[in-house]
Amino acid sequence: MDFLIGFFAGFAGGLGIGGGGILLLCLTAFCGIDQLSAQGINLVFFLPTAAAALFMHLRNGYVKLKTALLAAVFGIPGVLLGSFIAGSIEKDLLRGIFALFLLIIGLRELFRKSD
Repeated sequence: MDFLIGFFAGFAGGLGIGGGGILLLCLTAFCGIDQLSAQGINLVFFLPTAAAALFMHLRNGYVKLKTALLAAVFGIPGVLLGSFIAGSIEKDLLRGIFALFLLIIGLRELFRKSD
């Protein structure tokens, strides 16, 4: 089961539809892993998949390096703050916040006008 979840999350990530979100849902819903542990696994999963995607996008000229570096400079402190907050929130509340976030994003995508 773990192999299939990893494979399909990687496949979805390669398609650009958020393999990490799928991985989190599967780990918490089907594997019984708590939210914080699933997020940690997702981060480890993200590193090699992000490196592969970055290589492909750099090779194809799709990355604006100045913008990417600026995002990284401000994103790293944001990640540290978010991790601290997530670690201090009750697990059930964190799970509810994440579910609400996914619902809002899903509805936004569902009703978004196509480009």
